[in-house]
Amino acid sequence: MNTKLSYKYRGSLAVLIASLLLTGTNAGAQKKLGISDDVVKVGLLLDLSGVYADIAGKGTATAVQMAIDDFGGKVLGKKIEMVFADHNNKADIAASKAREWFDTAKVDALLDVAGSATALSALEVAKLKNKIVIFNGPGTQRITNDLCTPVSVHYVYDTYSLANVTAKAMVKNGGDTWYFLSADWAFGAALQQNASEVVKEAGGKVLGASKHPSNAPDFSSYLLQAQASGAKVIGLANSGADTVNAIKGAQEFGLMRSGKQKLAGLLMFINDIHALGLQNAQGLLLSEAFYWDMNNETRAWSRRYFEKTKGMPNMIQAGAYSSTMHYLKAIQASGTDDTATVMAKMKATPINDFFAKNGRIREDGRMVHDMYLFEVKKPSESKTPWDYYNLVGTVPADQAFMPLSKSDCSLVKK
Repeated sequence: MNTKLSYKYRGSLAVLIASLLLTGTNAGAQKKLGISDDVVKVGLLLDLSGVYADIAGKGTATAVQMAIDDFGGKVLGKKIEMVFADHNNKADIAASKAREWFDTAKVDALLDVAGSATALSALEVAKLKNKIVIFNGPGTQRITNDLCTPVSVHYVYDTYSLANVTAKAMVKNGGDTWYFLSADWAFGAALQQNASEVVKEAGGKVLGASKHPSNAPDFSSYLLQAQASGAKVIGLANSGADTVNAIKGAQEFGLMRSGKQKLAGLLMFINDIHALGLQNAQGLLLSEAFYWDMNNETRAWSRRYFEKTKGMPNMIQAGAYSSTMHYLKAIQASGTDDTATVMAKMKATPINDFFAKNGRIREDGRMVHDMYLFEVKKPSESKTPWDYYNLVGTVPADQAFMPLSKSDCSLVKK
């Protein structure tokens, strides 16, 4: 064969191969575009009957459905569907239901899992199945620290931000000795650890701690130990009905009447204050990511929510709406529900709505935004129903959440 012809042949062959490869690549890209299974289905694993039912139960499902309805019920011309289930606060049930939804029910993403232990079990399944999971209800910082994944987002709060805002303020105001009442599971342990570190870094001391089971029937023995410690601050590293019952018990024991001890609600919601009443809750310091009466935007959305539930939304419910809208907008902008593509768009797009201004999702999956320190009003200060908080201070996003320099997340470049 002529050498020139040989080279020409080889060149033509190379062009042909390159063309075929490019065609294959484009075909692969085309397959990713559009909506898989012709529907966008989202799932919520909630507490519908247990200790978190009032704060992370049906109200969360209502907020997500509001977002779907406000989006128009369709994305890229395909219907948006929501399913939700009760995980009974059991990690194995959460994992089993997540696996079933991903494998057979064609669920594209979990948009919340109530509770830390159940969230961590569902997180493992989502990672294995390469499906997006967004957490609004759970608090454990591990979601964006040592257990971070490319498919998960922690949206509303975490144990670091709660401890950082409330504990730091308490120590600064003289509450330099602490005793903890902590829930005996992943969330309680993480919140106690984070708060203890903040207290010590601020120059305070931790004098002891008591652990209690979920949905504890009686807090008397734990409160007596806290009282005997002489600590100026009793830190409540629990949530939901446990927090409410602990505060009621402390009032019955007269722990605060002497003026020597104060309670710090490290994770409290407006639902808790409503259940306690201002007479019992007045003076409590707490941190939140959202309050319904902050401005015109928060009031407008919250009143819509109130019409459906007859209660004002907490930060989980507001965050569930915001994160659902952010997820759906990312699908719309990307032209696909492909996990990696949508996650990239979510991280690249700032969050500006009634829930957060200039919020963003970092590489570790942490959505960073301002946090707020509130003091519960006295009954005489409240002018209308659900008028419960005085704003004490705003903590900017870069100060509220753990800096990436301290992160153990494998996705963080150092």
